[in-house]
Amino acid sequence: MATDIADANAHSSCTQVHINESTTEKVNGGTDLEIVGIADEKSPDLEEGRETEEPVDTRTPRQKSVSKLQFGALCWTLTLGGWNDGSTGALLPRIQRVYDIPYIILSLIFVFACAGFMAGSILNMYITPRLGFGRTLLFGSALQLIAYCIQSSAPPYPVFVLGYVISGMGISLQDAQANGFVASLKYNAISKMGIVHSAYGFGLLIAPFVSTQFAQQPHWSFHFLVSLGMSLSNTAFQFFMFRFKSLDVCLEEGGEPPVVRSHSDKGSLFSQVMKNWRIHAVAAFIIVYLGVSVTISGWIVTYIIAVRGGGPSAGYISAGVSGGIVIGRTGLLWVNKKIGERKAVFLYASICIGLEIIVWRVPSLIGNAVTICIAGIFLGPMYPLAINQATRILPAHILTGAIGWIAGFGQTGSALAPFITGALASRVGLQVMPPFLIGLTALMIVVWALIPNTPYRCA
Repeated sequence: MATDIADANAHSSCTQVHINESTTEKVNGGTDLEIVGIADEKSPDLEEGRETEEPVDTRTPRQKSVSKLQFGALCWTLTLGGWNDGSTGALLPRIQRVYDIPYIILSLIFVFACAGFMAGSILNMYITPRLGFGRTLLFGSALQLIAYCIQSSAPPYPVFVLGYVISGMGISLQDAQANGFVASLKYNAISKMGIVHSAYGFGLLIAPFVSTQFAQQPHWSFHFLVSLGMSLSNTAFQFFMFRFKSLDVCLEEGGEPPVVRSHSDKGSLFSQVMKNWRIHAVAAFIIVYLGVSVTISGWIVTYIIAVRGGGPSAGYISAGVSGGIVIGRTGLLWVNKKIGERKAVFLYASICIGLEIIVWRVPSLIGNAVTICIAGIFLGPMYPLAINQATRILPAHILTGAIGWIAGFGQTGSALAPFITGALASRVGLQVMPPFLIGLTALMIVVWALIPNTPYRCA
């Protein structure tokens, strides 16, 4: 996270200012920020979890209102992203029956969605410097509209999964821009990052209630008409709030200082992102994390039906998992602050392993349903915590591109893990899912331990 602070720039042309929950330095009237790049080498550790003072908000009432509306529009954007992802799990059994396909072919939905996210993350690094924040955001929204138009007609399966490629690209572009915008905020950025990802979780929560109903109707694909209507409102909100403007202009309208860009920055955004190993470390964590969370949300309904003897109403379990994610991202904020974000991830992942063992070893439909929903609570905070970590350890001038790559490349896990689950299920049955999840969650702990915890400092 970077801000244009004159006093700091007088000391260094490449000052980076990072939000930090546990370290506070008063800048320009009390901004709750840590200056990285001119900070003392003996600055307090990131993980102390000590209280911070509220920053003094010097914005005008109009700027505050604009900032709230901008943030609200981006929350709706991520809500729609969560809606898109949360719809899939409840629809899978119906899609399998309609197209009469085995698990491994059904799993291609996740692979094609991943391909779209990957393409979007790469495209984001090329078009953001050329089109800017507002145009890139709207371009992503337009792609999402196209995808839902295709899928709502229930076309042949190859065309249907093509819709996931297009929607994946659109969501990836919007996700990168929204996260980059929130990461660039000066006021309450840590809390807002948690809130915006809770909005994603809210989309995950409400989608299964609707998609489960459509999955039991003759015109099941009309679910995507609902998605189309929501996407139209998203496009309208983005247009009226950002109007094709650059990131700096949008930040200025909300009373936020623009992002500092070092004069020493050389090379294209793509090359800078590819050469930064810290970005790939965070992306590796997201790969494994999304592998766990999407495997749970994508396959839990089918698992409960096939292994535990559940009925069509099992689709609501996806909503329970999503509800857990929402609760975790907001309700565990105090835990993150108390013990430190890095330790919190270790704790949550360990608890998830214990809950996954229960799902594996206890043959109870209700018990499995409740346990997996509780696991959602502890899975929820990990994604925003990883993004917060990225804002601390990465240079601000590549943050939007970096987050786009982390989110897009991380989607590899959201495709690979569910696909492997489907492939294994085709051979030995879906009872393989819980032990597979246990192994992935253990791997997630290992990868998190390898991510650096020292803030970025200019050379």
